[in-house]
Formats: sequence, structure tokens, C-alpha cells
Amino acid sequence: MTVFILVAGAFTGPHVWRDTAARLAAGGAEARAVALTGLGGGPGASDGPVDLETHIADVLAVIDAVAAEPGREIVLVGHDYGIHPVYGAADRRAGVVTRIIHLDAGMVRDGVPALAAVPDPLLREEVANLATARGERGSGGELPPPAGDAWSRWGSTAGLSAAALDGLTALAAPQPLGTLLQPLRLTGAVAAVPVTGVLCTGNGPGVEMLQMMADVGDPALRALADAGVALLELATGHWPMLSCPAVLADVLAEAASGEGQRLTTPDAAHPPAHLRPFLLDVAERPRERTGNTDLYLPDGPGPHPAVVFVHGGPVPAGARPTPRDWPTLTGYARLVAGHGAAGVTLDHRLHAVTDYGRAAADVAEAVERVRADPRVDADRIALWFFSGGGPIMADWLAEPPRWLRCVAANYPILAPLPSWGLAGSRFHPVRTVSEAGDLPVVLVRAGRESAEIAATVEEFVAEAARCAANVEIVDVPDGRHGFETLDPTDAVRAAVLRAVDAVLDRLRGPDAVS
Repeated sequence: MTVFILVAGAFTGPHVWRDTAARLAAGGAEARAVALTGLGGGPGASDGPVDLETHIADVLAVIDAVAAEPGREIVLVGHDYGIHPVYGAADRRAGVVTRIIHLDAGMVRDGVPALAAVPDPLLREEVANLATARGERGSGGELPPPAGDAWSRWGSTAGLSAAALDGLTALAAPQPLGTLLQPLRLTGAVAAVPVTGVLCTGNGPGVEMLQMMADVGDPALRALADAGVALLELATGHWPMLSCPAVLADVLAEAASGEGQRLTTPDAAHPPAHLRPFLLDVAERPRERTGNTDLYLPDGPGPHPAVVFVHGGPVPAGARPTPRDWPTLTGYARLVAGHGAAGVTLDHRLHAVTDYGRAAADVAEAVERVRADPRVDADRIALWFFSGGGPIMADWLAEPPRWLRCVAANYPILAPLPSWGLAGSRFHPVRTVSEAGDLPVVLVRAGRESAEIAATVEEFVAEAARCAANVEIVDVPDGRHGFETLDPTDAVRAAVLRAVDAVLDRLRGPDAVS
């Protein structure tokens, strides 16, 4: 018999598993929810300081009790913070654990505390400051639980009813600070245990997006691909045991059997998506490389209007080729150059979601370098953003300069994603589109977009309609995120050409320099 040992995340206890555990039992499995000291046992349940080792011991006790019974296959499920005591315990009982399931939980590393996995950098800082103020580093002290909307700082509440959110708050317990601050220590034995990840796509990327990130060279995701980690998806927020407990139980049963998709490693026969050919045949043009920019000039003396193409990300610093040489960017740059506008590709330093400030500065510097070129009409510039570059668009919407004639965005992220922890960031185009005035915006929308990114696009469209912003939408119904190299169909080609025509029409205008 399969026994699921369920370990809840921060501030929560065995109660959150009630409905999921019942569904697992109805399916013929057994489910045991671990009462972590100070959480499931209630505040003050321990006689001494509570830290990560305390919670590892709690999980070990349940493992040992189950292992003492014959015919049991142990599957450890760690949600959120719970994955850290799960790994600590599995490392010491690797011989009896059949599988580990990450339930919307990040990857763990030896010597790194659970606090490092909290996505919101301001929240991490607040917790660290609280611990410092109390003189607590690994023992004693508690972090008060969130309430109401504050839960979203710990993960997306998508799918939770108002009653479920109220219940989450009512039954929450303070989190012992030591559990978040004490580094996890692993011997390496846990590496022998098979792993499955369950991704809640209302809170973070799905499998397709992770594959793209692995293709670009994210080392952690490349490691997942090499390890053959299975991945499953749930279309909900960070608390699936409350938003869809029955569906979660079914997915956990799938995960326990080893089902799921696996990330692949690119090879010569199967190049990564971002390095496949551009979907249009575009004539080669010479480029001029200066600093972080490449300039593709049209025929004739100029000065020419220019389109600056801003790549997405995050892109690992060691990725090669760098984005300005990716077929999508070079394809667009050559395409607009063939239609009389200078095409510009650039590299910016968006290597992590915390890098938007310096990436935005890189883009602004590149734009000024392009405008200073005498062959470019400095008063006729368009900016075209892609994917994770979308948040940078917020600055240009908030205070559009007179020379900026158009902004465009393909399959963009238009608000910080829940898993980024940047809800208060300035890089939030949904909030700045109302300040754009008459600035034309061309939004190219992928019909087969991931749910979490599509939600930001729809939020942007709704806000643009509310404030009567000058937005034209070019829909690509059958296009995926990155359709220029993934979906070379006639319909997608036609949509790309419509978008290019729309941008160039706005860029030139009736008073264009010929």
C-alpha cells in the first residue's frame, strides 16, 4: 500500500490536508499528515526552541512508524516550506522512501535555509530583520501568520474562496523563526530518491515555460532535466489542498506512480526553441555592434526611424549565444530594416527577477546610443518588448518621451508574476498604462499562452479599455509563447507581418523624414 506522508507549508498544519487525505484514502492509499511542532501541535507545543531540525525529527517519527509496518511504500509530499523537513528526513531514511513530491515547492540546497525560497525579497528582508531585532538566529522567536490579502505574499491565492481564505487565517499558527533560518544539512543520500514536481500554474510557471528556461541555460532546470524529474501541473494557486483537494489527490496518485512530463536537454537534432529558425525568410543584412547593441540599417542615407527590440528573460549570464543573436530578434531587426527602419537588438542584464532595475537602465542606455547615431531619426523610435522584458515597458508608459512613437509587446508579461514576489515593483505595466496618454501600443497576444502570463495580459487589456489607452491588439490564436520559432504556420506568419506593419505605420506617421 502507498502511504502518503503529507507535510504542510508555513503557518499551516494537518488540517489543510483533510479533504485531500480523504480522497486518497477513498482511492485505496493511506495518508498521514505530519503535525509539525509549533504548528500542527499548536503554539507552545514544544518545551524548547523550535528549528528546522525539530521539524525534520517530526517527519522522521512518522516515516519510522510507517516503515515499521510491512508492505508500505512511503511517498513524502512537501508543500511550500514543508519540502525542507521532507528533504532533511528523506536524506536520513533514503532507503525506505519511495518518492518525494514537491507540491508547489522550490528546489532545496544543502546549507541553504528555507527563508531563501520565499519569493518576495522584501518579505525575506522583513523576516531576517525581525530575527535580528530579537537576537534570534536559528532558535526561539516566532513569525506571526498572515491574514486576508497578506497570504498572497507567500503564494498566489488563486482558486481560494473567501471562506477558504478565512479558514486559512483562522487556523494559522505562528511560524517558529528557527525553521526558516536554520540551514538545511544534507549528506547527499537523498539524491537516490526519485522526485516528482507538482506545479501550480496559478502561482508559477508550467512545464512548457520551465522547458524554455532550461533551453536558455538555467543551471537548476538543466539539472532537473538531467535527473529526469517528472513534472505535473495543477491549474490553481499555491494552496491546491484547499482550492481543489480532490483534483490534488488524483494528481498526487499520478505523481506517486512516476507519471509526468520530463524536461529535455537540447541536442543537434533538437535545438532549443529560441534557437530555431525565424518563421519568415528575411534577407541577410550586415550588423554594426557597439556596446550592448547591434544595429541593422536599411538602404539609403537616412536618417531612418528605428525599432529597438528588447528581449525577455531572465536569461542566465552565461547563456550563449546572447539574446541579441537569437533568431527571433535578428529576424525582426532584419525584417524592419528591409521596410525602411533601422532594427536594433541588444543585450540587457536581466539574469534574475531581481534584476529589472539594471536591465531597464541597460535598455535606456542602448536607446540613447541609437538615438545619437546620425543615421537614425532620433525623433522616431519604437520599442518592442518580448516575454519577460514586458515589465520594463512600464517606465516608458509612465513617462513617454515625445520621440517615442510606439511601444509593442509580443506574448509579454505585463505584471509581476505571483512567484516573483515583486507585486510592489515599479515594473508593472498594468498600473502605468493609464499614464501613457496617446502613445500607441501594439499588443501581440498568443492564444496558447500559459495561464499565469495570460492573466497579466488580460488584466492589462481591461485596464487599457478602462482608461481608453491607444492599444491595438494583434491576436495569434494558435500561437504559443515564442511563436516566431515554435509555430511557423501561414496564420502565424500573417500575424507577425500585421504586427510589423502596425508598428511601422505608427513609427513613420504623416510627418516622417524620408
